[in-house]
Amino acid sequence: MANGGNRRPLRPRGTGGAGGRRRRVVIDNQAARPRQDSRQARAGRDDRTPKSQQPAAQPTGPVSVESGVTVRDLSQALGVTMSQIIKILMGLGAPKTATQSLSDEEVELIAAEVGREVTIKHVGEEDEEPEVFDDPEDTLQARPPVVTIMGHVDHGKTTLLDAIRKTAVVETEAGGITQHIGAYQVDHNGRRITFLDTPGHEAFTAMRARGAKVTDIAVLVVAADDSVMPQTRESISHARAADVPIVVAINKIDLPDANPDRVKADLAADGLQPEEWGGSTQFAEVSAKQGTGLDELLEKVLLVADAELELTANPEAEASGPIIESRLDVGRGPVATWLVQRGTLRVGDAVVAGDASGRVRALYNYRGEKLKDAKPGEPVEILGFDKPPPAGELGRVVENERQAKHLAQVRGERLRREQFATQRSSGVSLENLFESMQAGEVKDLNLVLKGDVVGSVEAAVSELSKIQHPEVRVNVIHQGVGGITEGDIMLASASNAMVVGFNVRPNAEARQLAEREGVEVRTYRVIYQLTEDIEQALVGMLSAVQTEELIGEAEVRALFRASRVGTIAGCMVTSGVVRRGAQARVVRDGTVIYDTTIAQLKRFKDDAREVAEGFECGILLDGFNDVKEGDILEVYETRQVERTSLDEPSSATPAATS
Repeated sequence: MANGGNRRPLRPRGTGGAGGRRRRVVIDNQAARPRQDSRQARAGRDDRTPKSQQPAAQPTGPVSVESGVTVRDLSQALGVTMSQIIKILMGLGAPKTATQSLSDEEVELIAAEVGREVTIKHVGEEDEEPEVFDDPEDTLQARPPVVTIMGHVDHGKTTLLDAIRKTAVVETEAGGITQHIGAYQVDHNGRRITFLDTPGHEAFTAMRARGAKVTDIAVLVVAADDSVMPQTRESISHARAADVPIVVAINKIDLPDANPDRVKADLAADGLQPEEWGGSTQFAEVSAKQGTGLDELLEKVLLVADAELELTANPEAEASGPIIESRLDVGRGPVATWLVQRGTLRVGDAVVAGDASGRVRALYNYRGEKLKDAKPGEPVEILGFDKPPPAGELGRVVENERQAKHLAQVRGERLRREQFATQRSSGVSLENLFESMQAGEVKDLNLVLKGDVVGSVEAAVSELSKIQHPEVRVNVIHQGVGGITEGDIMLASASNAMVVGFNVRPNAEARQLAEREGVEVRTYRVIYQLTEDIEQALVGMLSAVQTEELIGEAEVRALFRASRVGTIAGCMVTSGVVRRGAQARVVRDGTVIYDTTIAQLKRFKDDAREVAEGFECGILLDGFNDVKEGDILEVYETRQVERTSLDEPSSATPAATS
């Protein structure tokens, strides 16, 4: 029966005991009894520490944490309370909350404070371990060998590859220097070989190392007229670090001064013993321009692949492989070069590589022909990523786009935390940077750097980071792939930065905006020019050098005391000239005792502007009257000299005393 308003329900009379009172009924006879240990239990609960503040069981061995770890995660890894870590950070002058990231330096200091050994894992180190797949034997099929062309700059690597492919790639490279990683395939006697062309310039060390990591065989190109060079040895080191066999191609044998035997002897000294000399390294003598010896080189590549390597892959698995290069193409969007190592990549697959994800919209081979799928060992250009994926990242096919986006977001967050930790560990903050600039200690040349492909941007940033100077430095505030846009100009304008384009140019709107905002835009095609111009710009930011020029010396031979002006030193000018207003050091017994200026200079009773060597004069020093006979006055002038090189010292050496 429903109650009406706030009225109580009607009760039958006589219930509830005498006087209509309700009678208390005990259902559980144990509930009403007081527990004998309830007081002690309450006391025990009052004494307990909150669970969140209780330390976990203290581990004893070394722990491993990710770069950019938060305070909470580090607390759990070390087995100490968050309050203890926050207290240590406050002692360091860097208070943090539980969810804030820590720099690598802060993690090391906290670990040392609590007496623990910590290993900090970085993203690059985590990627070094290759993923191992256990495919059934019956699913494995032979795949083409992946060959990297390596060697010193200008030894003919791209020309050799051009001769093999019979295309003209070298003509499109600025200054004849390969500045990207290109992936191509050739057919030889019914078998395919995949070639990677790696840059030879020293700025592209990272790209060259990346090429060695994804290759099966390294072809080392050495010019017959030049022999072994520093980058040749560096390429050998990269190949050995990647544990891949080396085939040597001695190029330019058509030149009059070619000496293949000298090349073989030099390489034998570096551990590459020719097979005909009793070693195990295959050598081929070729001429890229005349096209001789190319078949022999390809035969030896296939021979090494068959004899030393077992190149198989499962084409039915989900595709995976490294991103060789990526760029932002006008009209097509993000374009990535993917070397498929396992599985088959198909149009429509959901893919992820680093912090980039998407769905394959189109596949193209190196000739620009459209493909439906790509088998193991094939390099393809892929369209469909939401942004250019980082070069060197492992691309893989996942179940759907949602999973791909989730994995990319997790990876992106991981990269951002590590970048933040790296920036914090460099010790640069807005506060101390402003204080340093106010004190004249450091000046920044801010750059917005755009390039055509990720590898070129990495190489340019690497080269710029090598320019070190205590007074000026290069600060790349933004780097990206693609043309120079209005957003880049606005960022440069707000940051007082210069826009640098490497193989890219600004569009018309960006060019007009740069003129209105007064932003300098420079574009380059060769990395030498970029670094040279930036160094010259830094030289222009250097403060002038203060130099000292010793103009004369005078010996004190008599003293004259004047009540109103002080002690006048009667001197003989022993060298140079003495000028009124010039600076002077008082040297007594070989020690400088005072540094001042010449307040008055007289020749007999007349004021003089300067007195030459061999003449007597009277000198009144500003603020110094304790001059004595026999003192030497070194007269000098200071000048401001503009510096012309970053190697020049910031201050001049004082003039020598006698």
